[in-house]
Amino acid sequence: MSSSSTPASLAGPVPGSSLTAGRRLRELAETTGGTPVDVLVVGLGATGAGAALDAAARGLTVAAVDAHDLAFGTSRWSSKLIHGGLRYLASAQLDVAHESALERGVLMERTAPHLVRAQPFVLPLTPLVSRSQAALAWAGFRAGDTLRLAARTARSTLPAPRRLSATETRHLAPALRGAGLRGGLLSWDGRVTDDARLVTAIARTAAARGARILTRVRALELTASGARIRDELTGEEGEIRARAVINASGVWAGGLVDGVRIRPSRGTHLVLRADHLGSVPAGLHVPIPGESNRFVLVLPQGDGRVYVGLTDEPVDGDVPDVPEVPETDIGFLLDVLGSALDVPVHRHDVVGAFAGLRPLLDSAPGEDPAAAPRTADISRRHAVLTSREGVVTVVGGKLTTYRRMAEDAVDAAVSTHGLSAATSSTSALPLVGAAPPRVLGALRAPRRLIDRYGAEAPAVHALSVADPRLARPVLEGHPVTRAELLWAVCHEGALDAADLLDRRTRIGLVPDDRAAALTAAREVLGESGAGG
Repeated sequence: MSSSSTPASLAGPVPGSSLTAGRRLRELAETTGGTPVDVLVVGLGATGAGAALDAAARGLTVAAVDAHDLAFGTSRWSSKLIHGGLRYLASAQLDVAHESALERGVLMERTAPHLVRAQPFVLPLTPLVSRSQAALAWAGFRAGDTLRLAARTARSTLPAPRRLSATETRHLAPALRGAGLRGGLLSWDGRVTDDARLVTAIARTAAARGARILTRVRALELTASGARIRDELTGEEGEIRARAVINASGVWAGGLVDGVRIRPSRGTHLVLRADHLGSVPAGLHVPIPGESNRFVLVLPQGDGRVYVGLTDEPVDGDVPDVPEVPETDIGFLLDVLGSALDVPVHRHDVVGAFAGLRPLLDSAPGEDPAAAPRTADISRRHAVLTSREGVVTVVGGKLTTYRRMAEDAVDAAVSTHGLSAATSSTSALPLVGAAPPRVLGALRAPRRLIDRYGAEAPAVHALSVADPRLARPVLEGHPVTRAELLWAVCHEGALDAADLLDRRTRIGLVPDDRAAALTAAREVLGESGAGG
């Protein structure tokens, strides 16, 4: 590899992108009560981090705050899929489908090819799938390929759908029940290695552009000229002044701005050990009985785990920081899974479970709840709302379209407040770690690290080479090493063990694994000087 084609991050992190406890402390002190920034973003999920990046890339000064950590809320609880919008075609939401396909292509081919890749899925044609349902599904997959073409995503990026024989279907999904299996349908969609890692990459790219990324800073009150905030680590309160404020706090958005009504929908996933299902070369679409275009997804993760999801259930009452998973959701997913698999999956085989809340906009807040549409039927269009005071709120949408949501929110802030800014450039702006596939393929680092860190993988690997203790796995049977925890503390803004185990890695999705890894996480924090 010539020096001219070598990403700068091979020698270390992208300049200015490292998030540390010291940088947070310094920038919080500079921002609180200081000179007004152009844009204050509240919320550091995918959309909030995306808004911080979009604004910073336009040349605006930016501060972005979150009461917790990067990707603490909904953005870490997704299916890890970057959808092309097929489901929205079925409900005639053509604009949403096209937007999804466009944004999928942007992520896969330009901004995050190191984190977002093609994922094959098999839809098994079991006796529970009628021939008319199979024909409808096949027509949908062909329409999805037309969306790919319209979005100008290369065939080499997303292969064509095709029909499978029963033998081919069992080869790609050995756990399927063979009795009555007529064959299968193979389709492809985008899949992100880790949704929380995507958010971290977005936030670090924003930081490299000068944005102040301030976690553990709670917005207590928003106004048109900024926010009253509290440092959750010290309890100290203060004010951040801003020329424009963007509320990107997801399911919590209505608690900060009057008139914003959210109708949360819960999506639950189960976590299974991969060895329980045997070889899982492809994902599965398992049809939900009685539904024409809804499926339970089986998603192999490559780390010894498999996710099974997801539900779409309305949530009433207060929004919790971390949603609980009800037994009814677990039972539903196991029942659907059991309709297609030859391998029985029992309740005790579920080693973990997680639920995320989709921030769907309630467009008819006064109607009878019994007459309201199911949350599964509510549009996934996003909305940008500007309050009378001038606070811009962005809600709805989904992980795939975070970049477009962020762009629209910053457009509204710029227009409402007359800010002088360039047009958005984020559709062509690579995230930290991004590099073309040929460059990633030539890196001297383990493949697993390249899939998680992209062009920064050699720098992460170098930590293990320099200190063999850091090459040790955090826990037996899981691939994450202590070097990855140290990298997260030194460059990815991790402040405590929960940040390390629950978001920078996904060890914490299995409670037993989390407990076993806690000592290692605390040791790395202590040795790095970051505390516990």
